[in-house]
Amino acid sequence: MKILIVFYSTYGHVHQMAEAVAEGIREIKGAEAVMRRVPETLPEAVLEKMGAVEAQQRMSHVPICSVDELASADAVIFGTPTRFGNMCGQMRQFLDATGGLWAQGALVGKVGSVFTSSATQHGGQESTILSFHISLLHHGFVIVGLPYAFQGQMRIDEITGGSPYGASTIAGGSGERMPSPNELDAARFQGKHVAAIASKLKA
Repeated sequence: MKILIVFYSTYGHVHQMAEAVAEGIREIKGAEAVMRRVPETLPEAVLEKMGAVEAQQRMSHVPICSVDELASADAVIFGTPTRFGNMCGQMRQFLDATGGLWAQGALVGKVGSVFTSSATQHGGQESTILSFHISLLHHGFVIVGLPYAFQGQMRIDEITGGSPYGASTIAGGSGERMPSPNELDAARFQGKHVAAIASKLKA
């Protein structure tokens, strides 16, 4: 059973969450976690001005995803930073290229899930995931979130991401905060949960 993790990460926060998602997937017998990045759309000069080149280089070992790979997966877990309460432009451009898959109904019945990051605690984590779900529903995905069985999202002793819609992390205004142990636990739980449901649907 192949679970595809398709993500975009500017400074490495979403990448770190994706690694945790993959760890969770591997806890389910027979589940293979396959990590892929969506293509970058920003010129290197812009990434350099943003201070993102080093982080991009650290992710360079992760292959770029092709649209056709989505059809070969049993489930797809998408990871995106939030941009004004929506997915980032790189992810939007990638999904906009999936019209051929939509026409074929190639993704109908597959499990789909989303995780995200934002600069601030209330910077659009929930709206990013919920608005992402619209694209997944148009493709016929069976949407899976992060149930309250993961009780880490109930914590009030620390600032943390995570909601019933999916795992998330708070990056800070300058990207200075990396995912916390609780946020990484949420990502692992989501990966395992998606793989478990995909396994049941495949049976």
